[in-house]
Amino acid sequence: MTEDWKLNKSSDVPLHRQIYEYIKHRIMNGEWPVGIRIPTQRDLAAKFQVNRSTIVYALGELAADGLVESRVGQGTLVINNTWSLLAATPPPDWNHYVKSGSYQPNIHMIQQINRAETDSNMIRLGTGELSPDLLPTDQMRQAFSGNMASRFTLGYSEPKGSLYLREIIGEHLKKKGIMASPSSILIVSGGLQGLQLISLGLLEQGSSILVENPSYLNSIHVFQSAGMHLHGIPMDEQGIRLDTIDRLKRQHSAALLYTIPSFQNPTGTLMSSDRRAELLRVCAQERLPVIEDDVYGDIWFDTPSPPPLKALDKQGLVLYMGSMSKTLGPGLRLGWIVGPEPVIDRLSDIKMQTDYGSSSLSQHAVAEWLSSELYENHLDHIRAELLKRRDFILSILDQYFADIACWNIPQGGFYIWLRIKNLLSIRPLFEQALKESILLNPGNIYDRNDQQHLRLSYAYASFNQMESGLIRLAELIRLQLGKERLSRDL
Repeated sequence: MTEDWKLNKSSDVPLHRQIYEYIKHRIMNGEWPVGIRIPTQRDLAAKFQVNRSTIVYALGELAADGLVESRVGQGTLVINNTWSLLAATPPPDWNHYVKSGSYQPNIHMIQQINRAETDSNMIRLGTGELSPDLLPTDQMRQAFSGNMASRFTLGYSEPKGSLYLREIIGEHLKKKGIMASPSSILIVSGGLQGLQLISLGLLEQGSSILVENPSYLNSIHVFQSAGMHLHGIPMDEQGIRLDTIDRLKRQHSAALLYTIPSFQNPTGTLMSSDRRAELLRVCAQERLPVIEDDVYGDIWFDTPSPPPLKALDKQGLVLYMGSMSKTLGPGLRLGWIVGPEPVIDRLSDIKMQTDYGSSSLSQHAVAEWLSSELYENHLDHIRAELLKRRDFILSILDQYFADIACWNIPQGGFYIWLRIKNLLSIRPLFEQALKESILLNPGNIYDRNDQQHLRLSYAYASFNQMESGLIRLAELIRLQLGKERLSRDL
């Protein structure tokens, strides 16, 4: 039986018996080991699309067989995986191992979002990636079948990545005002790996990191799992505010600052040129290294983004990160870090210990696209398409949300930061939307205290999905606000 096993509702075998056999198989096969808590009755009923009474009946039979047991406050646990209670050495408690790992699990809401994104029927209003319709799949296929074979290899690349690709990236970065030799560039398997390498190779456990608040880093645990502590810095319409950096740096002995200056995730904010220059000045004065995440920098609409911090960096203060995930395709899993050579040497050594280099196939593809007009032509196309999508979603917001929310008008990137005017409980809104196949990215995954924001993305959902999903979302927000108002009045 596979994970996507489904009930056969036309079978003569009763539904509760099919569910019984499914769960029994997973227990007897060791997939659900002794000590693990199985999904709740509600989750199982939703998974199999049956009444909870059917699940209760199936679990009752499993309990009678001595396989599971319901415990107050703990749910239903697997207590045995054989028909007799063996006196021999008990099987390993994998549940203990799962809980003992150093890498922290995603917060529950992020796990729900990750699972829901695999549902093709879901309207994904917050997804931070390009729609499959905007990815150059056919062009990539043609390119691989054409003249891309001359430098192609399936062998391992150099520790820092393909020299050919690093040379091409160096030329690409010159257009942004960044001067980087191939030896100061490291190819990584996406931005997340870049952050992992930095946490493993450059930071001591317990280090403090200053981040924009709200921040994408709060929705992932790459630094937290390495024992780091994040401290938020407020933002305004020009980007990260600078008036508290010196105090926070001293108060927490901060090791570095992480920022997304161009079309920040999740707010869509574009840091101004003046703010960038002042931020670099403050960080140089405080001797505070900077990680600049520029994955959205190429996705501007009317006017190119201001020069990156790295282009202004005269002291080797900035580690610059770029990626193809937001422009050419997330499946390529390819990005880069630019920094001082000793730092890049250190990170490349750790990368070789970790995965022995990024995909040769992806490196070759990106090199060919960057070295030709393919990439710039593709950027022109997606900028135009994303601008249409942004304007479309803004028109929907103007029509249906004006009385209940306010929002920014992004000049690039993927995101609109929607602020609901009145406080409401974000979890019930998220859950109700999910039941109606509308997937949201609430603000509290980027700032745990935020109960008023939603990150809307115009990059993934179709026009029809954006329209129907947002209209229904406005209705759900009004219903939630009404319920909470009534509850307060009572």
